Amino acid sequence: MKIVVSAKDGTRESEVDPRFGRAAHFLVFDDRTGGWETVPNSQALSAVHGAGIQAAETVCRLGAGVLITGHVGPKAFTVLSAGAVRVYRGDGQSAVEAVAAFRDGHLSEISDDAGAV
Repeated sequence: MKIVVSAKDGTRESEVDPRFGRAAHFLVFDDRTGGWETVPNSQALSAVHGAGIQAAETVCRLGAGVLITGHVGPKAFTVLSAGAVRVYRGDGQSAVEAVAAFRDGHLSEISDDAGAV
């Protein structure tokens, strides 16, 4: 399974970016290989409108099963749900800490768009 983390920088030590649609990077952790990949979120960063939707489409294209972020708007949440991506709140820690917390069952799942902010 691939776990995508919205990140302020392009390293796994980067802090989770609470702004999903405007995050600078997505860090992709592949739990089968243990490898990390950095994907710039440049198209959504430059978008005047719809950054969250564009970012959600990118996460789905990456083949994510899980997204760890801070806040997801309701339209982006709808796109992620349609792509079968489960969303977890993990801001306030590094990407590597957030992935470990997810794997240990310590992150809160955002289970509907009412929980998305």
